[in-house]
Amino acid sequence: MPTRRLLLGSAALLPFGRGALAQSCTSSIPRGEVLEPGKWTMSINPTLPPQQFVDARGDLQGLNVELARAMAGKMCLEPVFMRMDFPPMIPGLRSGRFDTINTGMFWTEERSRLFYMVPYAQQAISVYTLPDSRLNITRFDDLSGRVVGIETATYNERKGREANAEMVARGLRAIDIRTFSTASETVAALRAGQLEAALNIDETAREFVSRGVAKIWLSGLFGTDITFAFRSKPVAEAAAAALTALKAEGTYDRLFDKFGMTRLTAPAFAIRGPGPT
Repeated sequence: MPTRRLLLGSAALLPFGRGALAQSCTSSIPRGEVLEPGKWTMSINPTLPPQQFVDARGDLQGLNVELARAMAGKMCLEPVFMRMDFPPMIPGLRSGRFDTINTGMFWTEERSRLFYMVPYAQQAISVYTLPDSRLNITRFDDLSGRVVGIETATYNERKGREANAEMVARGLRAIDIRTFSTASETVAALRAGQLEAALNIDETAREFVSRGVAKIWLSGLFGTDITFAFRSKPVAEAAAAALTALKAEGTYDRLFDKFGMTRLTAPAFAIRGPGPT
């Protein structure tokens, strides 16, 4: 099991709006379903702009942060964010260290049997390089034999390795996959000449392009839902109801427009998959 590494030292636990919820707001979630009464504790990896990131003042920003705060208001809970890298999140949720993974977790059948997963957006994967790269990448096969960086223990890594195995089965040279803890570390390795290309979600790749540090060659690969993941079914159901209410009042769409991410079009949200068995 990976060792948990908290980011930004003592700022790891960030409650928002302590005491801000109206006294008349009472949560319908049964007692004992959240880790701490009156609070919704979420793990978050703030290294994927515009989805979740830290601004120049060290404050959490991004779609996942603002959306979770709005959901918490509907759920009559105080949102608390635990900053950590992604690898320890799955064992951390299963062991009850927090209530929810809030980091844009891709939906898979396997994960849907471990947690209660509520899709809230669509996401896919991009292939990018430095802006001055001499590579010519017109299809995934063009990564054959190249050194490519991917965040470890992510859907990006899973789909990259699956595509790599399929390429090798067709007689192509394997991709030399190098894994990193965060998107920022991957870009740093790319800029240091340790990588030839990298994979990450479309929105993060576009953010790197806007900063002048990347060029996207392929996007929209391996698209699927991204989700909040919960250990408690009542909390997951309350979160889905909160998303549905935010969609109806227009807050959901405004946030997705603000951060340029791909929304779900259905008017209602729900748990997808069977949940823990």
